[in-house]
Order: sequence, then structure tokens, then C-alpha cells
Amino acid sequence: MAFVPLTADERQAMLEQIGVGSVADLFADIPASVRFPQLDVPPPLTEIQTVAKMSALAAKNQPVGQLACFVGAGYYNHYSPSVVSHLMGRSEFYTSYTPYQPEVSQGTLQYSFEFQSLVCDLFEMDVANSSVYDGASGAAEAVLMALRISRRDRVVLDGSVHPEHRAVVAAYLDGRGIEVVTTNVGIKDGKLNRQSVVEQIDGETACVVIQQPDFFGTIRDLAAIVAKAREVGALVVYVVGDPVSLGLLKTPGGWDADIAIGEGQGLGLPLQYGGPGVGIMTCKTAHLRQLPGRIVGQTTDHDGRRGFVLTLQAREQHIRREKATSNICTSQTLLALGATIYLAAMGPAGLKQAAGLSHKQTRAVADQIRRVDGYRVVNDGPFFDEITVTCPADGDTMRHELAKRGIIGGYALGREYPGLENALVLCATEMTTSEEIDRLVSGLREIGGAR
Repeated sequence: MAFVPLTADERQAMLEQIGVGSVADLFADIPASVRFPQLDVPPPLTEIQTVAKMSALAAKNQPVGQLACFVGAGYYNHYSPSVVSHLMGRSEFYTSYTPYQPEVSQGTLQYSFEFQSLVCDLFEMDVANSSVYDGASGAAEAVLMALRISRRDRVVLDGSVHPEHRAVVAAYLDGRGIEVVTTNVGIKDGKLNRQSVVEQIDGETACVVIQQPDFFGTIRDLAAIVAKAREVGALVVYVVGDPVSLGLLKTPGGWDADIAIGEGQGLGLPLQYGGPGVGIMTCKTAHLRQLPGRIVGQTTDHDGRRGFVLTLQAREQHIRREKATSNICTSQTLLALGATIYLAAMGPAGLKQAAGLSHKQTRAVADQIRRVDGYRVVNDGPFFDEITVTCPADGDTMRHELAKRGIIGGYALGREYPGLENALVLCATEMTTSEEIDRLVSGLREIGGAR
């Protein structure tokens, strides 16, 4: 595409058309004192000086590979086979652009189609899109889907859905006049104490949003919630806590979810400071036309050759804005490619093995912590790779003390759950070694004893 800059005459004609005399007049509403501030920018550096400075800054970080990591809470330290980063780094993937033109984008379209297919297998759902921004945006888009499908305006959020997912849902619904009911979760008599989700579902409810394993790490029997939703005509939005868990656990499709979403980072993608991630979004066939984002379909050309195209494009870039299912305008294609490579490389047996090892190590953490005075595992059911533990001190203090011992000490629940200030969510994966578990337990014992 040719780039033809404006001429001075053209620029002046535009300014006259909108009634201003100069480009500077366009910024008249900005106070002059802040319009062109003097910036305290240091002098330029040579390349050698720049590398030295950046290396010194990077050295202040503590890479997860050099610490014992026991934090999950949405992003997980799972192993990524080297083939994932190697193939993702190939220039034909790094440089590919949005695949609007199938005649020049077959490679990108094919791996997006493969991503959708693998996700459908993993979740046991009918349809998947080619990803959204992250798990949280997937949750919000799923709720909007349910509102459109049901034509109702009430949403029930289980309080043990990831709090950042719930925050993004609230942001999406702000100003729409939607009633959002969130159930409470606390600790009573040494166990998690939950307000009933079933009792909050009524005939006005558009959807109930539940997570498995939930944010506290617990695996629950969701049958009563799904049955109540079916009884009153509400949709079930299912949030997968960690997609690796599906190597062992019953799938969203197995629970008869209408819409299922999840954060795909655990599928071979790096932690990379907590993002970006890749949002997985699936649904039943009946809801396909309300599924937002890009959907890649398989077809044949006039010679009968297999090909791939963007299909059912109900995005605002393709149809009228008011008719679009969403204004979400992109996908996380490169990261979706990484998840695709991971799933293909691991296969069902590899994923099951990773899930089994993660659960085994988490069970070892729980068993050892139960023998330490002052600490209690409070999960009210079985767990996968996370547990909730009450501690002698508040969560932030615990994390600080553990960090002194080279341990990333979990997620402090008090940030999002008042009354649970002394609770941590701890995570172990197939990357967690027995030596690291011993260090964690030794650290907890020292901190408890020093209280």
C-alpha cells in the first residue's frame, strides 16, 4: 500500500474545513503549561552502555526458574517442551498479520483452525473461537453472550470464580443495568464456608458463572448448580481454573456447560510477568452465532482442495456495529499457536501425566503442611494443583518472609477476600521438586515458630 503524505495545502484545507487556523489550535483545550513540558531525559547512551544498563536492571528481577515457585492463581509454572518456543519463534509466525485474505494466509488460518479443534477436544465442547485476549475477557464475553441468548438481565457469579475475572465482568457490565449477584466465600470452623449458589439462581437469571477447580483450588460437584440452571432456563458459564487439570478432571462438556472459557497460559506458555495470555472460549453449537471473535472454518475451493477461511464474522469490523456480537477486535494468535504446539506435542497421555504429577506434588505439599503447627489446609473438597492454607500471620507477611528464603509463597487471599487475610493459595506443578516442598515446609515452620 502506497503512503502519500499530506501536502501543506491539503493540511491547511482540512484545518479551514473544521474551523481552526493551525495544528496547534487543535490542542487549545490542553493547558499551555503542560502542553510541551520539559522532560528530564538523560543523554543518549552507546549500544554497549545501553546493554550494560538494561542488564543491570534485569538483574534486579528474580526469575521464577531460580526460586521455588508456589504461586498459581490463574498463571501456572507448568513445563513447556522446547519445541513450543522454537516453533513460535520462527519468523513466518512472528511476522504474520491478521488473516483476512485467505489466499495469502492459509498457514495462519490452518493453525488457528487446529487450535480451535484441539480446544474443542480438550473442553469437550462443540465450537471454539480462535481465542480472545485472556481468560478474564473470555469470562466477560461469555456473560455478554448469555445475556444476548437469554434476553434476561441478571447474572449470578460464584464468589470462588477468579476475582480478576469477576472484576472484568463487572467492568463490561457497568452502565448496562444488569443485576450481578456474587456469592460470599469465607472460612468457618477450619473449612471454606460458601453461600449457596443454587439458592441465588431464579427465573430471571441469564447465567450462572462457576469455576472448576475454583480459585481456592477445590474441585466441587457442580451437578446441583447445573440442574437448577436447567430448571429455570439459565445458561451455565464454566470457567476452567487451569486447563492442564482437564488431563484428569471431568470436562466442561461433561458438566453440560453452555459456554466454557479459560486462560490458556498453562498450556506451554511462559509466565512472562503475568501476561499476555490467551483466552480460550467455547460453546455449544446452538450458541455458535453468538460466539464473539474470530472463527476459522474449513472448506474446499472450486478444485476440491482443502482450505481455511474466517467464517461467521459477526464482528464490528465486518458488520454494522449495533449488530456485532462484540467489539473485541483481535485474538492472541501467536500465543494460541504456542498452546496448539504444546497440546500436539504432549498429546492426551502427556497432558494426563503433567496433570497427575501436578496433583501428586500438591498432595505432598498438603500432607506436609497438615503436620506443621499453626497451619491448616481448609479446602472443603478434593483439589488439583492448588490448596488454601490458613497461616499464623497475614498472607503478605508470609509471602515476604518466604521470599527471604528464596520461595515464592503463594497468593495472599486477603487482597480480594476480606476476612481471609491470614490465608494463602499455594500451587505445585510438575515443575515442583521434593526439595522445594521441603524448603517451603521448613520456611513455614520457621515463620510460625518466630511469631
